[in-house]
Amino acid sequence: MFYYLNGEIALMEGNLAVVDCGGVGYACHTTAYTLSKLRQGQTARLYTYCNIREDAFDIYGFSGRDELRCFEQLLGVTGVGPKAALAILSATSPERFTLAIVTQDEKALTAAPGIGKKLAQRIILELKDKLGAVTEVDLSGGGSAVPVPASGSNLALAQAALAELGYTQSEIGAALRGVPADGLSTEEIVRRALRAMVMR
Repeated sequence: MFYYLNGEIALMEGNLAVVDCGGVGYACHTTAYTLSKLRQGQTARLYTYCNIREDAFDIYGFSGRDELRCFEQLLGVTGVGPKAALAILSATSPERFTLAIVTQDEKALTAAPGIGKKLAQRIILELKDKLGAVTEVDLSGGGSAVPVPASGSNLALAQAALAELGYTQSEIGAALRGVPADGLSTEEIVRRALRAMVMR
């Protein structure tokens, strides 16, 4: 359907952002994370997911493809609908959500309204293998792939999280060069890698 909507943000209220595209206002259900990046009256691009049913045509919009990807993954989990997915992503960022799955952090998910422990455990169970499916990363930056560190290590988890966010093996390898992984948490490794990518 729609890949993205690009236009002026005409209205923001609740979990809704209205994008004016050529005089037509498209109401997009969205997250607090995306709303924090929007400004009424300014032009923005929202990547969309369309939920079409017999009695409704709902559009969900996100400021980045990484958040849209997280939303789609959540919808693939048994018992998670659009409302629950929006609640989870409103309580966190795409990076922190990915880390919560990879590190099996239930508390990060139950921080969202209406998300109980059992549902959080199901989300982690159904998504952890998908998010951790990184087999090799170019750590040298020179084109030769090397095996990831031992499964479950903070560095391996950070690599999996970065890959899930859409970064290529060469980008991850370049960003992790010089990051002293020993003694750092997974979240700190990811944070430093993302900072290195921004500064390039």
